[in-house]
Amino acid sequence: MLNYNQGLQFALEQDKRDELATYRNQFHIPKNQDGHDLIYMTGNSLGLQPKNTKAYVNQELDDWAKLGVEGHTQAKNPWLHYHEFLTNNMAKIVGAKPEEVIIMNTLTVNLHLMMVSFYKPTKQRYKILIEADAFPSDKFAVESQLRHHGFNDKEGLILWHSRPNEELLHFDDLKTILKNQGHEIALILLGGVNYYTGQYLNLKRITKLGHQYHCKVGFDCAHGAGNVALNLHDSGADFAVWCSYKYLNSGPGSLAGCFVHERHAHNKTLNRFTGWWSHNKESRFNMRDAFDLLPGAEGWQLSNPPILSMAAIRASLDLFSEVGFDKLLNKSKALTGYFEYLINQIKNDNIKIITPKNPEKRGCQLSIQVKNADKTLHDKLTNLGVISDWREPDVIRCAPVPLYNSFEDVYRLVEKLKKSLSE
Repeated sequence: MLNYNQGLQFALEQDKRDELATYRNQFHIPKNQDGHDLIYMTGNSLGLQPKNTKAYVNQELDDWAKLGVEGHTQAKNPWLHYHEFLTNNMAKIVGAKPEEVIIMNTLTVNLHLMMVSFYKPTKQRYKILIEADAFPSDKFAVESQLRHHGFNDKEGLILWHSRPNEELLHFDDLKTILKNQGHEIALILLGGVNYYTGQYLNLKRITKLGHQYHCKVGFDCAHGAGNVALNLHDSGADFAVWCSYKYLNSGPGSLAGCFVHERHAHNKTLNRFTGWWSHNKESRFNMRDAFDLLPGAEGWQLSNPPILSMAAIRASLDLFSEVGFDKLLNKSKALTGYFEYLINQIKNDNIKIITPKNPEKRGCQLSIQVKNADKTLHDKLTNLGVISDWREPDVIRCAPVPLYNSFEDVYRLVEKLKKSLSE
């Protein structure tokens, strides 16, 4: 653990010692009108573009131009198997076996596909448990699944609330819910890292509890993938989904990831929607053969993937592989710890950090709650060159991302925050 100090000199010294500092130069950093770097702290919403992305995408554009349809087999990176180029690196980042991971579709589409297989309601056991402050799309998705199966979307939804006057969730409260209603719950679906508070839940502990009550357990890891050590295989979760445009820097609206635990790899009795890309690769183009399901997460694919989007993901994943995820996690804890330290030195009763203090229970995001907020403080920060993230009703989210943010970024952000508070 670093012994943090105030003052710019400390931040500059840490940046000089940082073995990952040069990776900042491999990203496009947004600039103000004077050409100076903005302080970009919203990797939790949209990660910055790696400079190598253009070359990766251009390679596929060039092969498309030169080869046309033959690019499926003759491109430098043959399109027919392009998704396989991403699997190993992505599996390492989310802590899974390669056969448990697939890049396909977008986040909520994958969530629905997973619920087709793992939400199997009966008249007695049909309810879905989510956190009360889940990301809206998750709530909308599970409500629509309840309605699709003929259930009332209010009666069928169980919410895990934080305690009065608190923001963070308590595991004991989840235990109480399961004790009282576990026999009615078919699916537990939680955000691995909560988008609002930044709380990183104990996936393994939750999965074990859910399985004790014969519930299926899945996680939305949109704010966890590339940010924390998810260890999805060891968690025992039935499934997980995540996007790739936040910490994984793949570009706005890019493809998403999906994890299906290996114990389901060869279960052909699971209900699922299928398409020709979930069919056996060896006979896929025979066209008239009967459906032959692929094992593993690949068996949830539907269609051939968009190569240009996958090229952008590959560009970022190659950077992750080069750096090593453990090194990124270590820097992340140091950066966020420094950020927390500086915030705590501000003597102002109008702000507080609601993200867990324990580094093992959070990623790089800190959520700063603003008393009597009306977004004014966030707007002041924006005018001072800080790109942060406002979430109603009263939180500014900032994420010092280890691949491209620096200790100096953190220092200057806090200085601008102090200036905004004093005005």
